[in-house]
Amino acid sequence: MKVGAILLAAGQGTRMKSTLPKVMHPLLGRPMVHYAVEAAAVVTGEKPVVVVGYGAEVVQQALGERAVFVLQEQQLGTGHAVMQAKPVLMGSTDLVLITYADMPLLTVQTLQQIVDAQRSHSGPITMLTVMADDPRGFGRVLRNAAGQVQAIVEEASATPEQLTIRELNASVYCIQASWLWAALERIPLSPKGEYYLTDLVGIAVEDGLSVQAQVLEDAPQAIGVNTRQHLAEAEALLRQRINTHWMLAGVTLIDPQSTYIEPGVTIGHDTIIWPNTYLRGQTSIGSQCIIGPNTIIHDTQVGDRCKVLASVLEGAVVENAVDIGPFGHLRKGAHLAEGVHMGNFGEVKNSYLGPGVKMGHFSYIGDANIGEDSNIGAGTITCNFDGEKKNPTKIGAGVFIGSDTMLVAPVTLGDGARTGAGAVVTKDIPEYTLAVGAPARPIRKLKKNE
Repeated sequence: MKVGAILLAAGQGTRMKSTLPKVMHPLLGRPMVHYAVEAAAVVTGEKPVVVVGYGAEVVQQALGERAVFVLQEQQLGTGHAVMQAKPVLMGSTDLVLITYADMPLLTVQTLQQIVDAQRSHSGPITMLTVMADDPRGFGRVLRNAAGQVQAIVEEASATPEQLTIRELNASVYCIQASWLWAALERIPLSPKGEYYLTDLVGIAVEDGLSVQAQVLEDAPQAIGVNTRQHLAEAEALLRQRINTHWMLAGVTLIDPQSTYIEPGVTIGHDTIIWPNTYLRGQTSIGSQCIIGPNTIIHDTQVGDRCKVLASVLEGAVVENAVDIGPFGHLRKGAHLAEGVHMGNFGEVKNSYLGPGVKMGHFSYIGDANIGEDSNIGAGTITCNFDGEKKNPTKIGAGVFIGSDTMLVAPVTLGDGARTGAGAVVTKDIPEYTLAVGAPARPIRKLKKNE
């Protein structure tokens, strides 16, 4: 049976008190709608149909080619929202999976279970329910004496007796497509002037058809985000899920509660993550590394056996056995080759530091290429900006830069060159030459082993 998916994402989410569409609020660096889209796509093997309304352009721009979009121009209820997908899905699917874009914790496994249950179900609907003491505004599931689902009653319409029911409608359905499209036309208009998708359960029962309920054992998956408090709860649970995954995969988290790891991150085994570390975006950390504490790494590739202490890395490449910090800063385009040491309060931007380079503390390297085994003394600065453009600095292999050297780009230092402390280098220095002063001038040639 071919399965299609509909994600409802048209609401504004007034309780969020925000101009941003509710489904665009971020969870671990991604809009929450991304989680629902990814899960539905894995289960169905197809792009889900996302019903948009408020802030439609923002949602469409964020998801791009990941989904097919239909517009619900008037907010006339969930049944009306699903009807907007009819032109896209009618005749092309056997089953329709319906869920909400503000339920980011639902897993692929849960959605697959409800689809599999409906495949073997004789009736038109399989729905997801959850047992919980806190109803969070969900409708109650009404069953008859034989335990068969009879209806869903919304909280606002429930009697005091019905409000005591602990089985809640999780608002996730898998429905027989051929029955769905006709049944949607039979949904009555509510007193509020809306068409409720939940009325499909009563319609099926009236027709003498079976409605099957799958009880979700992991109740927190059913959290729907309607307030910023819910958003924080969902993020805490998602962080816990991700952190547990990495610990089971062989990564040590000294304090999981203070460790922030986004979904796009990968980490090698035997790596240790210390508290207050944030691993964000498309970051990869190799094996046997020590990261943190107090470290932020964003969109950066870190090799094996690296140590990063109290530093910020963004858009960088770090090869194996590199030592950074404390208080180092790698900016976009920084590339540290194997065995590089970068000391306290160092900063590198758009530069390559070759294997074995030692970069002293309080140094800034920008738009530079540094050869292997060179030593960059404390307080060295590449003066790369002339007020109009960035200029390059090229430093050869085995170069020794004295403390507080100013390298006024564009400038080249040949292999084995040296500068005295406090030198201001405005002209190229030939290989194996010592230059001192301000401005720096060559004073003698050096032997290769000197």
